[in-house]
Amino acid sequence: MSRPYNFSAGPAALPEEVLQTAAAEMLDWHGSGMGVMEMSHRGKEFISIYEAAERDLRDLLAVPEQFKILFMQGGGLAENAIVPLNLSRGGAMDFVITGSWSQKSHKEASKYGQARVAASAQDAGFTQVPAASSWRLGGEAQYVHICSNETIHGVEFHELPDLKALGCTAPLVVDFSSHVCSRPVDWSRVGLAFGGAQKNLGPAGLTLVVVREDLLGHALAVCPSAFDYQLVAQNQSMYNTPPTYGIYIAGLTFQWLKRQGGIAAMEARNIAKAHLLYDYMDGSQLYINPVDKAVRSRMNVPFFLRADDGQPLLDPAHPRNAAFLDGAKAKGLLQLKGHKSVGGMRASIYNAMPIEGVQALVSYMREFERRA
Repeated sequence: MSRPYNFSAGPAALPEEVLQTAAAEMLDWHGSGMGVMEMSHRGKEFISIYEAAERDLRDLLAVPEQFKILFMQGGGLAENAIVPLNLSRGGAMDFVITGSWSQKSHKEASKYGQARVAASAQDAGFTQVPAASSWRLGGEAQYVHICSNETIHGVEFHELPDLKALGCTAPLVVDFSSHVCSRPVDWSRVGLAFGGAQKNLGPAGLTLVVVREDLLGHALAVCPSAFDYQLVAQNQSMYNTPPTYGIYIAGLTFQWLKRQGGIAAMEARNIAKAHLLYDYMDGSQLYINPVDKAVRSRMNVPFFLRADDGQPLLDPAHPRNAAFLDGAKAKGLLQLKGHKSVGGMRASIYNAMPIEGVQALVSYMREFERRA
């Protein structure tokens, strides 16, 4: 029997090949007599794992040499503080609010400087991305922050903004936690990108930061040493003990991505998976996706069942929603319950989700609609 399809938003499904390799190497990594969790992070065995992971990621995402790749801890939530501690210089920062995660980033940054709202989609229920031409960007901002894929609301920037074209010289900071490695990155438009690993890269506990070298060395005096990007970079992410096993699993995931054909091949697959699901819902009388079609996420697809009056059923405990989730679980379709802050359903279809999983979900949705 095949494994169930796990649509969790994070921690999310990992490629089965990665799990099988990790299981086979659990007690003895490459004849070393040690499992990776038991290794010294300064020993030659782990150093080789780390160097391969960094090299493979740089190759996959075409990260230019002037960017440092840092493997850190704390997840995207901690980076909401670590970024302003390193980049704000105690001054102003501009935020584009497109959902829950950019809201959290803005709130946290306000502790370390003047966090301003350059634009917000809150009045539209976070179903849109404000046009870049409407952003109110201050000339003295130390950086501009966006969340390029909002996991909860299912909104994605399909193209990163060109701040220079907007007359803004501040670096762009991108929270790409939930779609990193699902598509290419235009690094010419980015100053810093960060993301928790637990969506597309590996297990929870590892955080990826890719930062341009000229942005290093400006940490506030109150910044903890372990979170000072310059110190982390100077010590090859080993100023403190890094999340060694998370780096190892991420490295296996990077190798898997290469075997799939790299980022361009993954993007094509992700586009196909998303179209399959959205196209079905758009032709359905039962399912609703409220997000503007131009900014729908390829990774996180929130949707709602309609009540008899045509309104979306937000409460997951509603009998119709409960029946949908119970039936899905019986079919081996797991973790489809929507985030508690918005209700409804959500299917996260990250890199590790094969198109067969989306086909199985659409088949079940069609069957459920016939019976509804």
